[in-house]
Order: sequence, then C-alpha cells, then structure tokens
Amino acid sequence: MKKRILGFGLIIALLILVCGCESNDTLSELPIPEVTEGIRGEQFGIDKNINEETIDNYLNRSDSVYFDMRMLVDPGDYAAIGGDAYLSGFVEGFEAIPYPLIVNVTGLPSEVGDTYTGTTLFTFEDGEYVANYEESMEILEYFFPKDKYIFLMCGGGGYAGMMKNMLVTLGWDEEKIYNVGGYWYYEGSHNVDVKKTSDDGSVSYDFWKVTYHDIDFANLHEVEE
Repeated sequence: MKKRILGFGLIIALLILVCGCESNDTLSELPIPEVTEGIRGEQFGIDKNINEETIDNYLNRSDSVYFDMRMLVDPGDYAAIGGDAYLSGFVEGFEAIPYPLIVNVTGLPSEVGDTYTGTTLFTFEDGEYVANYEESMEILEYFFPKDKYIFLMCGGGGYAGMMKNMLVTLGWDEEKIYNVGGYWYYEGSHNVDVKKTSDDGSVSYDFWKVTYHDIDFANLHEVEE
C-alpha cells in the first residue's frame, strides 16, 4: 500500500514539473515594481524588471490577474506613431478590458488624435477620478482585485500606465501593480495572433480569440448630481 501511495505521489510531482505548474506554496517572489530608465519610464511608467522582454517568466500565476487595456478597434490613429489601432494580437493569458471605457483618456500624442469619447465609468477632471455610476467602483474592484498582483499591458504602454496611475490614486497598492508595457514590442513565445492576412493580401481580425470585457452602461445606474 505504501509503495502505491509513494508511486502516486511521484507521478503527481512529475506532472507538475512537466506542466510547469506552480502551487501557491511554490510561487516565486515578484520584484518590487520599479520604473525603467529613459522615455519608457518617464512617459509611460513601464516597469524595469517585468516588461515585454520578461513577461513570459511571470505568466499563469494563481496570485495574479492579467489585463490588456486596449479596445478591439481604437478610434485613435495609432498607425501615425508606428502602432496599430486594432488589437492585432495579445500575450496568452491576458484578458482585454478597454481603458477608454473606464475613464476619459487625456494626454495622448497629438499625432494619434482623439480616441473614444463616449460614455465612461469615471471622469478624470482636475486631478480627481469621479464615478459616473453607482456601480463604477464595484466594477473596478471586481476586475482589479486588491488582493492580487495586477499585470497591465496595452499597445505601447500608455493605457497601461494610465490605468496603474488611476488604481494607485484610488487606493490600490502601488507595489502590486506592474505596467508590463506594449504588445507592439513583445517578442516572446506566448503570442496569440488576431490579425490575419490572406494570400490575396486582404486583412481580417479573429476577435473571437480575445477574452474581451465590454461594459453594459445601459444597465448601470447613473450617479445623481
């Protein structure tokens, strides 16, 4: 009987090694968030240690959530700065929740022009984030739980940096949030392509691959002034 138990335990251990799975007891300690040098740090707040080059080492953690802050199609002209207005791909494990639906976007490069200007959960004005709906904070806390590490990404790092600033301002722990940077610069081994180019040169997008969290504003309750 003991031999059978030991044999079963050995099989489980081997499966864990083969799958690359980590239990809560064996999760590696994360480095404290630290802004990188240069314009990537000064302008976007991208992390020095966990970014597009290293994120593969920190995926699939049970103590973390992973969000890409892009829209499926952003009205902004991101091609003007070498990017893509379409969510053309993402890093495996990241779910998309569009920053422009959370709060009005400010401070974009002039070349990009205006992004989405419709309804938002919050309004940023005079340095404050004001809830537009009774459920606004509840939605924010649901998607970005304070007891988890939060990995944020977008196209170039801007939306991710803005989202981190918002969460920290509203009371989230700055040392548990990482601005991973921009998908446009990702060259790791966990890429999921959404953009598809056919032999005739036509382009289409497999948005069905994206776990996308839209916000149903019609069923929310506006805050009365």
